[in-house]
Amino acid sequence: MVSPAPPARPRGTIPALMGMDPSVPPNAPAGDELGEAELARGLRDGSAEVFEQIVRRFGPRMLSVARRVLRDDEDAREAVQDAFINAWRARQRFEAASRLSTWLHRIVVNAALMRLRTRRRRPEEPLDDLMPSFSASGHHQDRFTSWAEPADRALERAETRARVREAIDRLPESYRVVLLLRDIEQLSTEETAEMLDLTPNAVKIRLHRGRLALRKLIDPALREGAA
Repeated sequence: MVSPAPPARPRGTIPALMGMDPSVPPNAPAGDELGEAELARGLRDGSAEVFEQIVRRFGPRMLSVARRVLRDDEDAREAVQDAFINAWRARQRFEAASRLSTWLHRIVVNAALMRLRTRRRRPEEPLDDLMPSFSASGHHQDRFTSWAEPADRALERAETRARVREAIDRLPESYRVVLLLRDIEQLSTEETAEMLDLTPNAVKIRLHRGRLALRKLIDPALREGAA
């Protein structure tokens, strides 16, 4: 039995991503560009012109998301291309009540995670080497600068942004991805668990341990910022 051919996609639209400039502000309509609701309707109707606008409007933000997950420009671009192809094929399943940007965000996160799983797996370094040390009484032996903000808030500060990103990248993959999805991409515990095929409790444990390790790693940068 011959499998049916996949739905066609607009020619020339996805390859345009290869030259996409991620510095272009996303989700900012210009001139006679359509609003998000109109883009969603056009996508469901299969409009190639509307799909072109969607690629150019949301592509830069999706590329940034993929880069955070994959840490490789070429892999990130391929993940975004996969995401747009998947979005085009699934356009009839898009619910009109949903936000197009949220739907696309979930698709590109999934595409990046799928590409991450296909990489040759390397043994992870134990997180314990990055964790704060505790005394016999259960108190921290390390003295930390007061830090009550999540990772995404720390990333907003220019003086610590590079150090925070570098610290996140030092986390073992299984903890880094959970922290990215929960604290940076703002997915819920349940969404993160579903995407990573984990239990919600496992997500909570990895997030807690990842945050502790991240706090220790970026403490020097926070001390500099507070000086």
